[in-house]
Order: sequence, then C-alpha cells, then structure tokens
Amino acid sequence: MTGTSDSGPAVGATPSAEAVAAGTAAGSGAVEGRAGRGGTHGGGALYAVIGMSLVGSLVAVSGTLDGAPLLAVQALRYTLAAVILVLVLRTTGRAAPRPRGREWAWLAGVALSGLVLFNVAVVRGVEHAEPAVIGVAVAAVPILLALVGPLAARSRPAPAVVAGAVVVTAGAVLVTGGGRTDAAGVGYALLTLGCEAGFTLLAVPVLRRLGPDGVTLHATWIAAAGFVVLSLATEGPAAVLTLGPGHLLATLHLAVFVTVVAFLLWYTAVGRLGPGRAGLFTGVVPVTSAVGGVLLGEPVPGPVVWCGVAVVAAGVGLGMRAGRS
Repeated sequence: MTGTSDSGPAVGATPSAEAVAAGTAAGSGAVEGRAGRGGTHGGGALYAVIGMSLVGSLVAVSGTLDGAPLLAVQALRYTLAAVILVLVLRTTGRAAPRPRGREWAWLAGVALSGLVLFNVAVVRGVEHAEPAVIGVAVAAVPILLALVGPLAARSRPAPAVVAGAVVVTAGAVLVTGGGRTDAAGVGYALLTLGCEAGFTLLAVPVLRRLGPDGVTLHATWIAAAGFVVLSLATEGPAAVLTLGPGHLLATLHLAVFVTVVAFLLWYTAVGRLGPGRAGLFTGVVPVTSAVGGVLLGEPVPGPVVWCGVAVVAAGVGLGMRAGRS
C-alpha cells in the first residue's frame, strides 16, 4: 500500500517500478473478533475501498515524478505526512498513544519492512524483472492476508474468504498483466509480497491499543527517518534540492492522500474487518489505477482488463458475503 511513481502506467499495461511500490501501508484476536460484530462490515468495507482507491490515485502524479530521486521523494513524503498528522491530531484534540515495550518492535517492523524495504525490493526487483512481475506478486497479498491473518489470531482461515482472495488475486493479475523475469527477479517479487503483507500483519498486534492514529503516526515517522538515512547515503544531501515545483506538489499529494488519509482508512478497515477480509480490497488498487489512466487520457483498456475488474469485484463479494454469514 506505499511508494512514489515516476511514470504512469498505461491502462492495462505494465506499471512502473515506483507505481507498483505505491500499491500499496489491536491484539490480533481482538481485531478478528471485532470483525464479526454486526454493523462493522459496511463501514470497514467503505474505508477499505476509499483507502485503496487513494493508493491507486498515484497514477495521477506518476508522470510528474519522472526522473525525481526516489529516496529523497520518499523521505520528504513521510516527513510531511508525519508533520501533517501531528497537526491534525492537535487541532482536533486527539492524541496518539505512546508505544511501549514490544510495541516499538512491531511498529518498526511495519515501517522498515512494509514501507522502506518494500520500496527497495521493488526498485531492485525491476532490475531483474518487468514491473508487471512485481505487480503480480503484490496482487497475491489478499491470499497471504486471508491465510496468515486468522492464524495470527489463533483461528482458522475462513474457506470462503480464502476463495474470495484467490479470485481477487486472479482478477488483479488480469488487470496488471505479466512479464519476464529471472531467478533474482522472482526472489525480489517474493520479498515484495512479504513486505506488503507485513504492512498489515505487523500492525495487528498493536492496532487495538494504539488505534489507526497511533499506528499511522509512528510508522510514518520511523519510515521517514529510514528514508532520510538511505537518501543521504545513496543520493547525497543535495538530492532533495533537485525537486521542482511539480515534484513538490506530487509529493504533497502522496503525503496527504496516499499516506495520511489512506493509511488511517486502511488501518480502520483492518480493525473492523480483520486482516483477512480487509485484504480482499487490495485488489481495488490496480482497478482504480486503470480507471485513473483512462481519465488522464490513456487508451481505454481491452476486454482482458475489464474481465479482471469484474473478477476482482466478484472475489470481494464472495469473501465479504462469507463474513456477513
């Protein structure tokens, strides 16, 4: 659910490395238990759809970031997001709980694997594989969340939710397409899959006490610190100074909508639905990216892409119907 984009994907075509990287950031038993209560599914589903649609919206800014230093953009993005969230919390009179004990380790895992390492894996992965290969790996996240999420809550995966996740993944693959790779590319694709799932699963043990505000805030500033270090070490201190007005506006969009708003909505959805059912909605990302491409003047996608969109919708319906029953 993270990253920037430096070249917008054509609808139904192969997305760029940074576009793939966007796809994309409670006691576990309590989270899964709350998902079964009446009245939570509708709101959680709406939050998930809006959050994932915002992540898919980065197709609108991808071209603007063409040629920008990736790590510097990420460092600025997460720094701005942390500052904005602090200001919003203070203005609204809310306070994010302070992590304690092992909660720091879980939050560090969310930030360093789900945000920092995820982007590094994507960038390195496309050196060995076409970006669509990485996109397919990310598309498999619903299956991993449907299986591992309930196990983390010491319960059995719901067969219908797993089936829905498989259908969602199949639809997302149809939308994303495929590509060539080598052994190293496969390895990076699997690492990307694990990191993307970690963004959700590693937050589950702390989500109930810290809430979406706390998880988002602390994961964001930890990620900002990580990207600052990486940018200084690899791109140099002057990298951020090369960003022009268009780069800065695009980065602001990523900070506000793709990070602060999308992360808060996503973690709220995970709290209400549980990671397994919430994971179904990650299939929304390639769909909104494809639709966004059309709105930006890209060619209308072919029948295979529209078939993929329908399959994603069917998979979400299958998984959520099982949740209601």
